[in-house]
Amino acid sequence: MIKAVVFDLDNTLVDFMKMKRLAIDAAIVAMIDAGLNTTESEAARLIDDVYKEQGIEYQQVFDVFLNRMLGKNDLRILSAGIVAYRRAREAALIPYPHVYSTLNQLLKMGVKLGVLSDAPSREAWLRLAYMNFHHIFDQVVTFDDTGLRKPNPEPFRAILKKLEVEPEFALMVGDWAERDIYGGAQIGMKTAFAKYGDTFATKEHSADYELTDISQLIGIIKKENQ
Repeated sequence: MIKAVVFDLDNTLVDFMKMKRLAIDAAIVAMIDAGLNTTESEAARLIDDVYKEQGIEYQQVFDVFLNRMLGKNDLRILSAGIVAYRRAREAALIPYPHVYSTLNQLLKMGVKLGVLSDAPSREAWLRLAYMNFHHIFDQVVTFDDTGLRKPNPEPFRAILKKLEVEPEFALMVGDWAERDIYGGAQIGMKTAFAKYGDTFATKEHSADYELTDISQLIGIIKKENQ
């Protein structure tokens, strides 16, 4: 019996990496247009280096990038980049196919819905709000809520506690086998690997189910609950 489905956010509900790349590219073009003397490929390489050092959610990436490029933070160039980034991010921040319809069907089936993300709270909630998901999910747990990242069991326990569901009655859905699938399984949750969002070319995983389309969840829940 599945009473709750817990979703990872990035690359499970939304194509985060595609959105990130498009937003960064737009920011680079805007910064060059504002007077930054560099090539798009060189700027992309240096920005990627900052993300590799600080993490993909690092908020001061363009400040560090410009300091390395110019030895200072040029506010005209910085502001142009930030505005372009935000506009492109909003335009590209759309859910995978069939996400809306699947979530609505799960709600009609009486299944509780949760999000478990390693993103900072503000960024996770902004992404949910951009997609109008903030009204859909019963509970959300982010990195800031526990200070721990998946696959540590505590974030999984935290979201299940909020949902008031025991692990054996919950299904974890995610694209990262080592974090989402292992983390959920180790506390006794059923698991579904979101292959459609896999960015690691994962060859093997230990999930109970594999999804090539999120809509397949409906059949899985019906099977588990029959």
